[in-house]
Amino acid sequence: MILKIILGFISLQHFGFLILEMFLWQRPLGRKVFAMTQQQAQATAVLAGNQGLYNGFLAAGMLWSLLYPDPAVALQLAVFFSSCVLIAGIYGAYSVSRRILFVQAVPALIALILCFL
Repeated sequence: MILKIILGFISLQHFGFLILEMFLWQRPLGRKVFAMTQQQAQATAVLAGNQGLYNGFLAAGMLWSLLYPDPAVALQLAVFFSSCVLIAGIYGAYSVSRRILFVQAVPALIALILCFL
């Protein structure tokens, strides 16, 4: 049950990232969350939209792992998508902000650990 809660949390997070990056990037909330000026947001909007789409795929994969009826396959999906989120979080922490390590990578690591328990 704890694993399902964590996977649901990660899925919601990534749907939130999709919304921020695809639809709110140039709006006040998006600029505030990512600490950008209007000019920076305009210059990077296309890249952010693409990034948001990828976050949506991660969210959909996590949701798929929660809804798949065969527990063995659901676990494999959870391991795969948690691994993807973990790797993305580590790279984001390295390349953008250490905060991403805690927001994205740590929940994915916890999910992976729970998958193997």
